[in-house]
Amino acid sequence: MTATEGNPADSGWTEPRATALLVLADGTVLEGFGLGAVGEAPGEVCFNTAMTGYQEILTDPSYAGQIVTFTFPHVGNVGVNEEDTETVNAAASSGVRGCVLHAAITQPSNWRANRHFDAWLKARNIVGICGVDTRALTALIRDNGMPNAILAHSPDGVFDIERLKKQAAELPSMAGLDLVPLVTAAQRYDWDETPWVWPAGYGKRETTNYKVVAIDYGVKRNILRLLAKAGCDVTVVPSTAKAEDILALNPDGIFLSNGPGDPAATGEYAVPVIKELLDRKVPTFGICLGHQMMALAIGGQTMKMKQGHHGANHPVQDKTTGKVEIVSMNHGFAVDPATLPANAVETHVSLFDGSNSGIALTDRPAFSVQHHPEASPGPQDSHYLFNRFVELMAAEKGKKAA
Repeated sequence: MTATEGNPADSGWTEPRATALLVLADGTVLEGFGLGAVGEAPGEVCFNTAMTGYQEILTDPSYAGQIVTFTFPHVGNVGVNEEDTETVNAAASSGVRGCVLHAAITQPSNWRANRHFDAWLKARNIVGICGVDTRALTALIRDNGMPNAILAHSPDGVFDIERLKKQAAELPSMAGLDLVPLVTAAQRYDWDETPWVWPAGYGKRETTNYKVVAIDYGVKRNILRLLAKAGCDVTVVPSTAKAEDILALNPDGIFLSNGPGDPAATGEYAVPVIKELLDRKVPTFGICLGHQMMALAIGGQTMKMKQGHHGANHPVQDKTTGKVEIVSMNHGFAVDPATLPANAVETHVSLFDGSNSGIALTDRPAFSVQHHPEASPGPQDSHYLFNRFVELMAAEKGKKAA
């Protein structure tokens, strides 16, 4: 063997050049290889522990303003399809800013796939990076909280790192941001699609027993499908809808949807409306951001979480039954149970950290949960909550009839 044999420089081998960077607000720079859209994406970096459902995650409006790190290493391997998008307007841009992966994207290997994941990311203008030690990044978030960052993808590998560091350091905190205007509906619409069933696919609601008005703070398709499946005639209204306009629809129930950002910021215009609807004693069901703003409407407070809850494997206990269910979570703020008034009972609690996951009011027909019971993605343990909402409306209608 000669002195030059095995030398990469002499063999023509060159070190792969990074084509993407994740630049954190503290100046940390993580190198990787770009995928998806070319460009720069600012956002808050969180991690999601789900093993499946990446298409649903990346089209969940609740992720607006965030960069999602997937802890599961193989993402994109089943491709994407036209049916699993959770944004109601499938043509709208995704709220999520970017995604961080460990492994490179492989060719799709699922019978439902009709597109490569990388091509889909490009089409939705989502910037991505792979080749990152996502375990180390997750540990950093766990220990230090969710950092702001700039995710940059440049195919030629040329970056102005000092500029990116400065931009990342100057990004505003998620606390105080109202991101709902980015994802809410522009106008009122009706919904009648029901959940996907093999082999027919999605169906249409056949019978209706209750009129439900859903206030859209960033609602997911499968939430609306489960309301329709439960026999609800659903009308969706924008986040800025006034209480008198909602009540003019003569609803049997009000649904407060999931959504992104700081609930206190959105609550500046949403909470007075929710207060009036609660005072009218219209049966009300809230999820995620809707849960947090219901708590604000009754005098409670919310707080920013260190790392948030993002995943499809979170244990939550329903204190009304004692049952433990595995649920989907996606939130960076939480209700402070110590601030809840006497007429609010804590119904659900996270078994990971003891944080509040649900409340019910004792003097009005209203309840809400922090998790996403529609299971897109995730287990179906919490589907019963939609039936609980229907039972609440049935009880109120019975009182009126009597």
